Amino acid sequence: MDSVKAMTSSQMNVTSLDHVALWVADRDAIADLACGHLGMHVIERTDKFTLVGADARRFKLTLFAAEGPREPGALVAVILRVNDLGAALAALPPVDELERRDDGVVLFGAPEGLTLGLVQRETDLDYDLDHVVLRVEDADAMAQAMAELGFDRDGHRLFVAGSHVTLEGRGAPEGERPLLNHLAVLVDAAEAVEREVRASGAEIADVVDAANTLAVFVWTPGRIKLEYVEHKASF
Repeated sequence: MDSVKAMTSSQMNVTSLDHVALWVADRDAIADLACGHLGMHVIERTDKFTLVGADARRFKLTLFAAEGPREPGALVAVILRVNDLGAALAALPPVDELERRDDGVVLFGAPEGLTLGLVQRETDLDYDLDHVVLRVEDADAMAQAMAELGFDRDGHRLFVAGSHVTLEGRGAPEGERPLLNHLAVLVDAAEAVEREVRASGAEIADVVDAANTLAVFVWTPGRIKLEYVEHKASF
C-alpha cells in the first residue's frame, strides 16, 4: 500500500476495537466457552454467524460458519482483561496447558485452533478486549499501514481507545482457510471513513449497508481485512 495520506484515529473518529471476526467450523464450541466461562452471552445468532460478548456495545467475537479445518495464520491470540485474574482462571474449564507470559498475560487454547488470553487490568467491564496479537510478514510495513488507516502507533503496537493490536514479524500471507475473517473498529461515520481511506490509497474490499450497521472493509498488507463499522440509530 502506497503511503499517500496519514490519518489519525481522531480524524477518522475511530472510537474502539469493536470485534474480532473468525471463520470457524464449529461456532457453538467457541460460543459455549465464551458464554460458560468468559462472562459473555449470545448477542445475536443467524444461519451465518454467532455474535458473543460481555456487552453488545463493547468488544465482541463474531463467529462465521465456514468449512474446517481453519489455519490460525496471522491471528496469534485475543487477550481479554479482567479485574481478578485468579478468579477468571478458576472459572475456566480444564485446559491442556496455561502459558504464563512475563507481561502478566495467561494464554490458553480454545476450540478451532483459537488462542485466547487473560490479563489483570483495572476495567469497568470484565472480559473486555485488552489486545490482539497478529503475526505478519513485515511488522514495520503493517504498523505503518495501520497508522495511515487511523490507529495510533507506538512501534509495533497500534492503539484505539485503550485497546491495541500488537504485531509480530516473520509471519506469512494468509492461506486459503484462515481463522481470522477480519478485525473491526467502531467509527462515528463510515461514509466519511470511506472517503478518507480512498484518499489514502488503500484498497477497499467492500462496503456493506446492513439494517443496523454501515461498514467499510479495507485490505491491509498480508491480506488482513480491517472493517470500519458505524452503528446506526437502530442498533
